[in-house]
Amino acid sequence: MRYAFVPYVSPHKSNFDKLFSVFRELILYTSGDVDEALDWLEELDKQYEITDQSYTIDDFVEELKERGLLREEINTPGGLPKRSISEKTERIIRKQAMLNIFGKLKKSHLGQHRLNKAGKSRSDETEGTRPYQFGDSVEHIDMTNSLRNAMVRGGIKDPGLLPEDLEVYEGVYHSSVATVLMIDISHSMILYGEDRITPAKKVALALSELITTKYPKDSLDIIVFGNDAWPVPLKELPYLNVGPYHTNTVAGLELALDILRKKRSANKQIMMITDGKPSCIKEPDGTYYKNSMGLDDYIVNKCLQKAAECKKNNIPITTFMIAQDPYLMAFIDRFSEVNNGKALFTGLDDLGEIIFHDYQNNRKRRN
Repeated sequence: MRYAFVPYVSPHKSNFDKLFSVFRELILYTSGDVDEALDWLEELDKQYEITDQSYTIDDFVEELKERGLLREEINTPGGLPKRSISEKTERIIRKQAMLNIFGKLKKSHLGQHRLNKAGKSRSDETEGTRPYQFGDSVEHIDMTNSLRNAMVRGGIKDPGLLPEDLEVYEGVYHSSVATVLMIDISHSMILYGEDRITPAKKVALALSELITTKYPKDSLDIIVFGNDAWPVPLKELPYLNVGPYHTNTVAGLELALDILRKKRSANKQIMMITDGKPSCIKEPDGTYYKNSMGLDDYIVNKCLQKAAECKKNNIPITTFMIAQDPYLMAFIDRFSEVNNGKALFTGLDDLGEIIFHDYQNNRKRRN
C-alpha cells in the first residue's frame, strides 16, 4: 500500500488566522478598543462572509481567550465583562508590523547614502581596499594585497614590505544610534477623511520591534505632541489616539532634546512624523498661544530657534511630512535648512519603508 503523508491542518486554523489578521488591524484603527474592533469585525463578516456556521465570530473570541490573546475582566462596574488584548497580542502586533514594513524594505530599490567615518574592524562589511594613509589603523591593513604589492614591486630578490605596498580595508560598520521618534497627534491627523495616525503607529511599533530584536545597542524613545508633548511607553503604542489638539512642535523638540542629552551614544537623531503646521506654543506662564490660520511668525520663529539648538547639539532632525501644501513644504524646507537636517515629503503608503531606510542609513558609516 502507498501512504501519502501531509502536514495536519486544523479545520479551523485558516479561519482563525484570517480573522486574527483582520482583528490586529482593527485593534490599531480603534486604538486598542477590543469591543469596537469586534463590532467592526462582525460588520465585515456580514459583508464579506469571512466565517460560516462551523466557525463563528463567537468561536473566534473563545479561541482568542484560549490562546491567551485576549483578557476578560468580569468584576467590573455594571457587571459587564471588560475585554482587552494581552501582552502576547501586543508583541505579535509589533512583530507583524516589523515584518510588513521591514520585509518590503529588503526588496526596495531606494538608494543608500553613507557618510565618511572610520571603520572598526575587519569583521565589518568591506567595500574594497585603498592605499594606506598616515593615521590609518594597522588593524585595517589588508595583508594579502599588501604582500602581493611587495612581490610585484620587488619580486623574490627584494621581498621587503614598504609603506607604499600597504593597503587598508575600506569598510562599513554599524554605529549605535539614539533615536527619538516624534509623532504628531493633533486633530489634523484624522481630518479630511484620511487616517494618518494609524500608519504612524505602525511605523513606531515596527521600529521598536526592529531595534529591540536586531539592534539591541540602539535606543528608541517615542514621544507624541499636541498642545503638549509626553513620552509614550512601548506597550501603549497600540492604544495611541489623536486628540482635540493643536500642534506644539516646539514642546516635542524640547522633550526630545532633554531625552537625547542623557544618552551616551555618539550618534543621536530625531525623526518627526507630522502632517500639519506648528500652531501652538506654551508660554512661560502656562498659557497657550494658538493660531490655526496660516503660519504664525511668532510660532515659526520659536520652531526655527529649537531647530538651531538641535543643530548646536549635533542632533539632526528628519521630518517626514505627510501633507502636500506648498506653503507648509516651504516651511519644512526652511526648518531643515536651519537644522542641517532632512525633509522627506511622503505619502502614507511608503512612510514605513522611507523611515526604515533613513534609520538604517544613519547607522552605516564608511571608513
